[in-house]
Amino acid sequence: MYTIRNILAKDRPAILKIIEATKMFSDAEIAVATELIDIVLKRPDQKDYLIYVSVNAEDAVCGYICIGPTPATEGTFDFYWMAIEPSLQGQGLGQALLHHAEQYVRSCHGRLIIIETSSQDKYYLTRKFYLKNNYSVIAQIKDFYRLGDDRLIYVKYLNQ
Repeated sequence: MYTIRNILAKDRPAILKIIEATKMFSDAEIAVATELIDIVLKRPDQKDYLIYVSVNAEDAVCGYICIGPTPATEGTFDFYWMAIEPSLQGQGLGQALLHHAEQYVRSCHGRLIIIETSSQDKYYLTRKFYLKNNYSVIAQIKDFYRLGDDRLIYVKYLNQ
């Protein structure tokens, strides 16, 4: 049984371990993910980022998601990061976290969620996951991250 709750300071090491264990993120990406985690933990009054964790019955972190309102927009949110413990992937934890985040966005009168990801082969299952959860590719920027690595932008419009 898994539950979803807001991040706590004690979760930081476990989240960072999961991020590294996925072998999906570059050092630069891990640094950005760490920065966002630290902002949420050190500045509880900030409104830019929200992090939820999925925990097991022993309150051990099994995955996390980071979202936030897109600056200078009305009702648009960015999906920044998500990582699930590799041994638990494919069991619905990612989908549960995503749906939880979508519910939060709806509760804030959000209408749109934007996700950006890479075209690298290692992200194939990630892209398939977004499509399965009714996100649509609306843009592709060739060679954005590096030559041969396009930026793919997915969106989901939420029904109010």
